[in-house]
Amino acid sequence: MHRRFPIVFWARVFVGVVCLALVAIDGWRSWTARAERLLEMERATFNLARAMAQQADDSIKAADTSVAELVERIEVDGLGEAALARLHTRMVAQVANLPQLGGLFAYDEQGRWLVNSRPLLNATLNNADREYFRHHRSHPGRAAYVGLPVVSRSTGQWIIPVSRRIDKPDGGFGGVVLATVDLDHFRRFYQSLDVGRHGAVALFNNAGVLLLRRPFDDATIGQDLRGSNLYAAFMPQRLAGSASLLSPLDGQVRLNSYRPLQHYPLFVTAALSRDEMLAQWRRDTFLRSLGVLLLAAMLGLFGQRLVRQIGLRERAEGELRAARDALEQVNRTLERQAMQDGLTGLANRRQFDVTLGNEFSRAMRYQHLLAFVMVDVDYFKQYNDEYGHSKGDDCLRAVCAQIRAQTPKRPGDLTARYGGEELAILLPDTDLAGAHAVAERVRAAVEALQLPHAASPFGVVTISAGVATLMPQRDVHLAGMLVDAADQALYGAKSDGRNRVARAPVLARLATEPPPPPRTT
Repeated sequence: MHRRFPIVFWARVFVGVVCLALVAIDGWRSWTARAERLLEMERATFNLARAMAQQADDSIKAADTSVAELVERIEVDGLGEAALARLHTRMVAQVANLPQLGGLFAYDEQGRWLVNSRPLLNATLNNADREYFRHHRSHPGRAAYVGLPVVSRSTGQWIIPVSRRIDKPDGGFGGVVLATVDLDHFRRFYQSLDVGRHGAVALFNNAGVLLLRRPFDDATIGQDLRGSNLYAAFMPQRLAGSASLLSPLDGQVRLNSYRPLQHYPLFVTAALSRDEMLAQWRRDTFLRSLGVLLLAAMLGLFGQRLVRQIGLRERAEGELRAARDALEQVNRTLERQAMQDGLTGLANRRQFDVTLGNEFSRAMRYQHLLAFVMVDVDYFKQYNDEYGHSKGDDCLRAVCAQIRAQTPKRPGDLTARYGGEELAILLPDTDLAGAHAVAERVRAAVEALQLPHAASPFGVVTISAGVATLMPQRDVHLAGMLVDAADQALYGAKSDGRNRVARAPVLARLATEPPPPPRTT
């Protein structure tokens, strides 16, 4: 076969296969990049929907809590002049404390205004015609009701009514207490979200009525969208989900993530324009594909000339590969030796410092706990004096073997020789109890070795350990604080008699939102 076809033929075949492979790989990479971009879009819309649902739920919950309190006051204290005066004072204070509230109002069974948070009471107004008032008059339930958006008669602004029924002592309808949630509160929050030029976010009730949407248009408030694809996707299960849907309002195809509120019959949706989100991918794909095609053309043009160099190049490349592999092997060996303690086989202090810095930054970024255990061999100097340094090295190796056996093998976990007979265990994403459990296993395992130690009051080799955890905050904590805390706890363990594990308290925790529970080792 080689005699029938010259090397030029095989070179051309090779160049053709390479060009086709380049085009195929580029196509696969482009398609993969598109799928990854869509997945990023889905994550972004899902996170936006979750934040919107939490914000809406919290805002309405605060208003509902105020309403529930006022209903209880009215039913207990009655509607006397003094009681209404106290109620007015309470309403004013609650509206001042809750920026989302437009006002608080109480109406009798005829819809007349009894008391509200306004400076003056307009007794001529009547709200018996409002949808939420009619709902409570015909429904004896005590649950909160989130009504349809309306224009407030007292402020002229769009509001969402959150109301509860007042019951008379005999259980009859006694009126309504209403909190008006200002739509501008949601409008400002939605305006702060980055959804691109053609993205959209919206708040609906479970009946398919649009309460608010960005892009903002007052004409769409209260619009019935039960016939939309979004409502059809959400209603069967009423669970969080994602789908690419055509908007009935502007005809844009968007990737929608929808999510129900936890406590109220509402749901939110966050949507990003597919065309807008894929625009950068299209530009990148076009430029990269153009480059690949040009490269393939150049390979075809110069393939004939390159064939003459194939033999020499292959030999040269073989020699270079061998030299490179040998050099990489030497570098790996040197790097491993530079990061490993020669006596114990554990990571050395240099590797520990690098890993501590990396894990400290990761814990700060994701607000996870970072645990650290400082271990010290009890009476190790006396052991060396009693048995000699050679036996001391054997002792240290045995202790380290137990540490390796008893500590987790998760990514990020590290056992290292900190210095002398001091050993370190770094445990990312681990709470104080979990780190203490690891340290206690190590302590028990070392004691179970029953290595004789005549100079120790315990008669055998034991260890003491200090455990500390830290949830780092930027510009507040340093990695050395965690080491210092564990060192102080170790000092406490030694002061209390050795052969024990002592804890340091958790140094810090962010209070904005409870973090996810850390893994307990």
